[in-house]
Amino acid sequence: MLERTLSIIKPDAVKAKNAGKIIEMLESNGFSIIGMKKIHLTKEQAKKFYIVHKDRPFYDSLTDFMSEGPIIVMVLEKDNAIEDYRKLMGATNPEDAEEGTIRKLFGTNIERNAVHGSDSKESASYEIGFFFNELELV
Repeated sequence: MLERTLSIIKPDAVKAKNAGKIIEMLESNGFSIIGMKKIHLTKEQAKKFYIVHKDRPFYDSLTDFMSEGPIIVMVLEKDNAIEDYRKLMGATNPEDAEEGTIRKLFGTNIERNAVHGSDSKESASYEIGFFFNELELV
């Protein structure tokens, strides 16, 4: 079933100039990029996006990190996009990620792990709507 998911290339991967390699991996794994933009989140925007983590101890450092430099947000589409992208990303901690995954190749640690992806249809819907309005994804 055709699905959409949100992908974020995080500030660490953008700064290291790995965005092109990550995008190439996405396309070679069958994902269609139906929306993409490069933006620089403010701390307040990062806090709003990651509001689900507001009570977690890493919330402040995560939102500091996500607002420290430009990110690339994309809407990806393919059959089973959410699950397939999560497999391609690899484990949250790059040390635990399988060989050949994005986080194993480009992540540094559990926070600076190169990419973000939606973890469910509900979060994909919210996250896509946060960065893209429906007119941008026709």
